[in-house]
Amino acid sequence: MFTVAALYHFTRFADPAALIAPLRAVAEGGGVRGSLLIAGEGINGTIAGPRTGIDAVLAAIRALPGCSDLEWKESTAAQLPFDRLKVRLKREIVTMGQPDVDPRARVGHYVEAKDWNDLIRQPDVVVIDTRNDYEVEIGTFEGAVDPQTTSFGEFPAWWEANRDRFHNKRVAMFCTGGIRCEKSTNYLLGQGVEDVFHLKGGILKYLEEVPEEQSLWNGECYVFDKRVSVTHALGQGRYGMCHACGRPVGADAKAHPDYEEGVSCPRCIGEYSETDRDRFRMRQRQRG
Repeated sequence: MFTVAALYHFTRFADPAALIAPLRAVAEGGGVRGSLLIAGEGINGTIAGPRTGIDAVLAAIRALPGCSDLEWKESTAAQLPFDRLKVRLKREIVTMGQPDVDPRARVGHYVEAKDWNDLIRQPDVVVIDTRNDYEVEIGTFEGAVDPQTTSFGEFPAWWEANRDRFHNKRVAMFCTGGIRCEKSTNYLLGQGVEDVFHLKGGILKYLEEVPEEQSLWNGECYVFDKRVSVTHALGQGRYGMCHACGRPVGADAKAHPDYEEGVSCPRCIGEYSETDRDRFRMRQRQRG
């Protein structure tokens, strides 16, 4: 059994590029795979490997400037959910494209998983899902607003176009692990929204801690690794992945005429040319 650790931390790195090689060395030495993104604003990633390897990487991150109070979420996987290790330098650890947004300055009110149901049941609270459309499609909270964005960078424009809908409402937002809400709540506070809340630890913490019989979550939660989706108690979900576009595919999508394993699914059939699909077929044959 392998340990999967999802983490992020906002802090100021004076020379983020200098952190790449040492972190990669620790991860490789411990047999860890996955992705770590490093920018001047902090670190974000999901990694998987043996317990000792994960512990070594977490210790190395906690030793970085401003990271001693790093928090992370853990789950397990029967097989390594990543093929390789990526440690990369980025402009942002989660891309919103708003240079004035700074979660280190202020964010919305954190809401523990055990208190989330009580908050979102309140009649003056609007609940907004900050994830991408294909993530929302396979699961979300009861009554949540879906902005139908294809990337997080579209969220500010969506808010500007829809903010009047939420006049005199308290705003509660959530995402997979919490990182997008760090930026989106800071953004809304900067837009003059007074009462902003977000689910601490994200959907993953909620599914881990809230019993299924008490849950207001419908469906499964998309995760960015080979598991594709998880259920309550972070069990393995039932979705597969379209290896052409990376989106989740369930039984209905697999039965659709536009689905071809490794080549296309109903969502991406119009996004690639036949030349692309021939290339995908060759790749699929090489996978065996």
